[in-house]
Amino acid sequence: MERLNQTSSVSEFILLGLSSRPEDQKPLFVLFLTTYLVTITGNLLIILAICSDPQLQTPMYFFLSFLSFTDICFTTTIVPKMLVNFLSEKKTISYAGCLTQMYFLYALGNSDSCLLAVMAFDRYVAICDPFHYITTMSHHHCVLLVAFSCSFSHLHSLLHTLLLNLLTFCDSSVIYHFLCDINPLLKLSCSSTFVNEIVIMTEGSVVLVTPFLCITFSYIQILITILKIPSAAGKRKAFSTCGSHLTVVTLFYGSVFYEYLHPLSSYTIKDRGVTLVYTVLTSMLNPFIYSLRNKDMKRGLGKLACSRKP
Repeated sequence: MERLNQTSSVSEFILLGLSSRPEDQKPLFVLFLTTYLVTITGNLLIILAICSDPQLQTPMYFFLSFLSFTDICFTTTIVPKMLVNFLSEKKTISYAGCLTQMYFLYALGNSDSCLLAVMAFDRYVAICDPFHYITTMSHHHCVLLVAFSCSFSHLHSLLHTLLLNLLTFCDSSVIYHFLCDINPLLKLSCSSTFVNEIVIMTEGSVVLVTPFLCITFSYIQILITILKIPSAAGKRKAFSTCGSHLTVVTLFYGSVFYEYLHPLSSYTIKDRGVTLVYTVLTSMLNPFIYSLRNKDMKRGLGKLACSRKP
C-alpha cells in the first residue's frame, strides 16, 4: 500500500509541448490541425481505394491498407491531445492518461515497424521468388503476418508500460515534451530506473532493430536479383515497386533510431523535433509517397473519385 501511495503521488503531468510562448499556440494549433486532417483524409482515401478496386486486392496493398489504418490510430493517439493543450492554459494529462498514451504510442509505432518489415518481405518474394508468390503470400499467410505484427507490438508496449507503472514519481511533474514518451518520463522518476533502461537497451533494441534487419536483408537480396536482370527496362520496373517503401523506411527508421538508440542521460529537448518526424510527419506523408509514385494507386484513387461523383 505504501508503494502504491508513493507511485500515485503524482496524479497528473504537465506537457510543455513544442513551445511555451503564448503567441505560438494558435499558429501551432492551426498547423497541427491541418496536418491531422490531411493525415486522416489521405490514409482514409488509401484504404477506400484499396477496398473498392478489385485490381488492388493484392498482398502489397492489403498490407498498405493496414499501414494506413495504423497511421490513423497512431496520429489520433498524439495529435488531438496536442491540439487541446495548444488552446489550454493548463496543459495537463492525468497519470492514467499518460500511461495509456504511451502504451498506444509504442504499440502502434511498433506495429508500423513490423508492417514495414512484412511489406519488405512481400517485395522480396515478388522479385526473388515470383513462381511461389501466390502460395507464399496467400491470404491466410497475409492475415497471420498482420496479426503477429499487431499482437507482438502490443505485448512489447505492455511490458514497458507495466515497468514504468512500478516507478515512483514524487515532486516534479513537468514533461518537457508534447507527448508521454518513455525517456522524459524516466527522467522524472525519483526511484531507480536501472531495470527500465536495461530492458529498453536490450529487449527494446531487439524489437526495434529486428524488423529493420529483416528489411535490410530483403533489400540486399532484391538488389542482387535486380542486378541480374539483363534489360535496363526490367531493372527500372523492379526498382519502381520498391521506391515508395524504401522512402518510408528511411524516413521512419532514421528518426526512430536517432530517438531511442542513445543513452537516457543524453536525452534533450531537441529530441522533440525528431519525435515529430516519426509520429506526425511520416503518417501524413505515407499516402502521398505511396500514391504519387504508384500508377496502380493513382488509378484506384481516380476510380474512387469518379464513383463519388453524382
